[in-house]
Amino acid sequence: MTPEAIVAALSDPGVLFPIRLTLWVMAVAIPVFFVLGVPLGYLLGRGHSRVIAMLDFLVSLPLVLPPMAVGFFMLLLLGRKGLIGAPLQHFLGVEIIFSFPGLALAAITSGIPLMVRPVQAAVRGDLLRLVELSSVLGKGPLTTFVRVVLPHCRKSVAAGLFLATGRALGEVGVSLLLGGDIVGRTNTISLEIYNAVFTGDFFRAGLLSALLALVSLGLTYALKRTGRG
Repeated sequence: MTPEAIVAALSDPGVLFPIRLTLWVMAVAIPVFFVLGVPLGYLLGRGHSRVIAMLDFLVSLPLVLPPMAVGFFMLLLLGRKGLIGAPLQHFLGVEIIFSFPGLALAAITSGIPLMVRPVQAAVRGDLLRLVELSSVLGKGPLTTFVRVVLPHCRKSVAAGLFLATGRALGEVGVSLLLGGDIVGRTNTISLEIYNAVFTGDFFRAGLLSALLALVSLGLTYALKRTGRG
């Protein structure tokens, strides 16, 4: 694997497309991890009702179920004849399966539990007392969340983002079923590694795997730095 061969491979449209597509998917998923995962972790950390318990169970499913099973159940819901997919297709003309939205949803689904759990664990003890004190002082829920909860949980939020991003980058099972692995359309880096191995192009598979490994090492380093800070 010479430098010339690496440069030539990286300039190949068949390699550049999965990289660009993965970057676009992560550009959608990472903001959703923050906007959805932090409030959800805060809610699950504070609540004790049956509704909260059911929500907690649903968030945990992508962690305990095999990715292919998660993808299959989502395919049943979001497909053209699915409970959710059929109305979206009929009334809005929106098709999630075998498209970019399917890939983005697969990344979010696989990563969101790892975003929620660190925040949920941080919402304990001192933070609850600080929230109560803020309420006594007349601060609204939004002000309390922004000025009390987020600063207190900033390390957990950062850790969750790193973990969720790493998990979403390597997602294969859910992406395969929701995105379809259509070459030139829905083949992300992880799916292209699968394609390259299947066709015997081990050089391309090794190059893309090395790229993911470098990103994962960077996320691991950032995670350790967050824990020390």
